[in-house]
Amino acid sequence: MRYVTVPGYGGSGVEHWQTHWERDLPATRFRPASWDTPDARDWADALDRVVADGEGPVVLLAHSLGCLAVASWLAEVPRRDGRGSGGRRPDGREPGEVAGALLVAVPDPAGPAFPAGATAGGFRAVRRRLPVPVTVVVSDDDPYASPTWVRGLAAVWGAEAVGIGPAGHVNGASGLGVWPAGREILRHLVRPRPPASATSAAATSATADTANAVV
Repeated sequence: MRYVTVPGYGGSGVEHWQTHWERDLPATRFRPASWDTPDARDWADALDRVVADGEGPVVLLAHSLGCLAVASWLAEVPRRDGRGSGGRRPDGREPGEVAGALLVAVPDPAGPAFPAGATAGGFRAVRRRLPVPVTVVVSDDDPYASPTWVRGLAAVWGAEAVGIGPAGHVNGASGLGVWPAGREILRHLVRPRPPASATSAAATSATADTANAVV
């Protein structure tokens, strides 16, 4: 499993949980052309590169504006299978495949606190079901979005929403440090899941058992 952090506007500083996780997991930070003058297309291209540059499943760990970038990138039609740029790399190997995404403190692009530079850069909240397992972490007092709005968007994405109480924008200023509770949320996201066929078979079996019991 590979982990890739996707910070928000301005990047993530030394006290941010993403920076701690980059050292501890470890994780690789994606590298757009600019953190302070973000462009949605450039950030998508940076996601293409970091996912393709390696083998094995990738879990994206996004914060704030990075959440909007990841959701839009995943929702694009050519990437519905969870792959990055699609096809093989020049060396003939398959690109990495996205196994899931942790989206923390999703901002509301229509909110009063949303950076004008991010609006100019073309960032938006895509409203489409996402093709991989996604967990959205919700803070009760995030200045960039109301918890009701975030939970509604998570439902559209087909994501699990996890509330963590009042934690501000869940950034360095929130004083979370290495954020052990966040690591527990991540462990739940990446836990092994049974194949769809096995889940379907189990459901069919359970239905048959119930029918037999009724008879």
